[in-house]
Amino acid sequence: MNLKIDAPIWSGVFMYGIMYFVFVIALLVICIYCMMLFIKLARRGIKALDIYIDRNK
Repeated sequence: MNLKIDAPIWSGVFMYGIMYFVFVIALLVICIYCMMLFIKLARRGIKALDIYIDRNK
């Protein structure tokens, strides 16, 4: 039994695999960056709330 593998088909599958991997990594990086921005915003909000509470005692 002789199976012939056509290079263009497998190279296309390989390229879509690489593109998917790059897309997933980029999405993960964006998610981590957004999480960091949210944490910074939450810290500022907590600090501002503490200042507001101290001034209005």
